[in-house]
Amino acid sequence: MDILLKYFSDFSPRQLQQFAALEDLYKDWNAKINVISRKDIDSLYEKHVLHSLSIAATVPFPDGVEIVDIGTGGGFPGVPLAIFFPNVKFHLVDSIGKKLKIIEAVKEAIGLDNVTTQHSRAEEIKGRKFDFAVSRAVAPLGDLLRWSKPLLRKGSFTIKEGDGSETVFRSGLICLKGGDLAEEINATGTRPRMIELSDLFEEEWFRDKYIVYV
Repeated sequence: MDILLKYFSDFSPRQLQQFAALEDLYKDWNAKINVISRKDIDSLYEKHVLHSLSIAATVPFPDGVEIVDIGTGGGFPGVPLAIFFPNVKFHLVDSIGKKLKIIEAVKEAIGLDNVTTQHSRAEEIKGRKFDFAVSRAVAPLGDLLRWSKPLLRKGSFTIKEGDGSETVFRSGLICLKGGDLAEEINATGTRPRMIELSDLFEEEWFRDKYIVYV
């Protein structure tokens, strides 16, 4: 938990309670349904929660937008982002139903009322549109683009920065990936915005990990 406070200082008391509750909840559920590797569960806040919040450090989602988390697994990045952005709606999707059972339990335990779940493949979602799609290393970028494109509204959002300047964010796919991504990106014919997580967080684990925003 301390590693979150190292980088984020403006959590409300409710958010602090929600983040603090994640460790016991995930350790308890992971013992029943293994969604996080045994060696990583003790690094939950660094390798899962803070990793997810790198998106929050990069894209300040405005209130009211809707976000789909493709292949959410045990709820990453969707659950930490939903705590961080209580006025943003998150729809967490996975093809493995038992993983969603964990999310529903966590959601109920911490009162996370801006999260919904769906047991489905992303390409099978019908009749829903979102402002952004997020994902964490579940598939090649080309697949994620193909799955997310039909789900995304066309639009943009202007965010006022603290210094009075404005930044425009377009609806799109934001995914967390690692390693050499050149071939994967070239295969899509896109020119995504790339953010190195080592520029955000100093821990060694974040080296060679990126946010890819298309």
